[in-house]
Amino acid sequence: MTRLRTSLTWRVALLAFVLVAIAVGFVLALEDWLGDPRLAAGVALGVMLPVTLYAISRPFVPVKAMFRALAGTVTSYRDGDFAFSLAWPKNDELGDLVAAHNSLGDTLRAQRETLVQRELLLDTMVQNTPVAMLLVDPTGHIVHGNLAARKLLRDGRRLEGLKLPALLAEAPESLREAIARGGDGLFVVAKADDQEEDIFYLARSGFRLNGRAHELFILRQLTVELHRQEVRTWKKVIRVISHELNNSLAPIASLAHSGNELLKLEKYTQLEKVFATIAERAKHLEQFISGYAKFAKLPTPRLESRSWRELVDRLRAQVSFGIGAALPEAPGRFDPAQLEQALLNLLRNAHESGSAAGDIAIEIRRSGANVAIEVSDRGGGMNQAVLENALLPFYSTKRGGTGLGLALVREISEAHGGRVSLANRAGGGVSVTMTLPQ
Repeated sequence: MTRLRTSLTWRVALLAFVLVAIAVGFVLALEDWLGDPRLAAGVALGVMLPVTLYAISRPFVPVKAMFRALAGTVTSYRDGDFAFSLAWPKNDELGDLVAAHNSLGDTLRAQRETLVQRELLLDTMVQNTPVAMLLVDPTGHIVHGNLAARKLLRDGRRLEGLKLPALLAEAPESLREAIARGGDGLFVVAKADDQEEDIFYLARSGFRLNGRAHELFILRQLTVELHRQEVRTWKKVIRVISHELNNSLAPIASLAHSGNELLKLEKYTQLEKVFATIAERAKHLEQFISGYAKFAKLPTPRLESRSWRELVDRLRAQVSFGIGAALPEAPGRFDPAQLEQALLNLLRNAHESGSAAGDIAIEIRRSGANVAIEVSDRGGGMNQAVLENALLPFYSTKRGGTGLGLALVREISEAHGGRVSLANRAGGGVSVTMTLPQ
């Protein structure tokens, strides 16, 4: 049943009207009795003032109590306790405030329950993930370590409260070195028998928690995954090498047999063609083996300060291309031989793409602290599958290709601390961009 709406303002106004009416009647009655208006007014004031104050304060007693209750529940909300609710019997403005307050409490309580469930789910996931996680506060104390971290670093014992340097003092030296280097990267831990190694990937990130800077360390064991990938890679290498050797050795063996038969028949004029074909196949095989050797034995880059114009002139002496924009005047720091080899691979790929020679260009531009070297063409472009796999070793769409050209470009870029990206161009063709730090 809906309660009748009563306004707090109207109730106060009605009380004031009634008190004024009583006061006026009381003054008139005293005036008739005492016969002196001023004396009657003084007596009425002395009697009515305390009565009025009492009558006005009496209705506000529950209102003041409700305000105190509201203040108390707000304090409870601030402390994270949302179990309180209030009740007000009247349907007025204060009742509206109480209803809104209770609705806010219900909302906060529901949100708190949802948040608790999410925290429980997150904690379960973090604790049971096979990836080791360490959260360290600004003072170097470990705030949280999941089960994988406990097992990896302290034989299953708790890590919270320990100082990170004290924990690392008992950890493998390679882990200490990896953390001291800063940044992300791989490190290897030798097992007790020194016959096998475990490979780990260390990732670290910083963020603010409760207004304070914290650092998260993530240790992921990659031994099994890398071993599987290594086996797959070796199988692919063996297939590629076997295919290429068969393609060269089978014709050489056949031609050698044919040459022997021609010698027996004394048909010497045809031997020149046989020997030329054998030499061609042998040269192709030599180039194939040389390409693998370069990829496998890429040395650490020897960075030198070199002019971009000098590099471009050396490339132009070997292959034709245009320049997309003015070359930077400031010299770059790179390994001249390695970068020249990488760009030659890209330019030769561009010429083999079906692009006109006049549409092949190099553009070298500064980009913040980096320099971007872009080689572009107007060939047939690449489909999505080729774009995703073009940089992988031994992946090739060319008949007889080794799949090492772009892989070597990526290897050289990453050895310089950079990266490579490929993209199809609007209007046809491909652009390959090497981004190197300067």
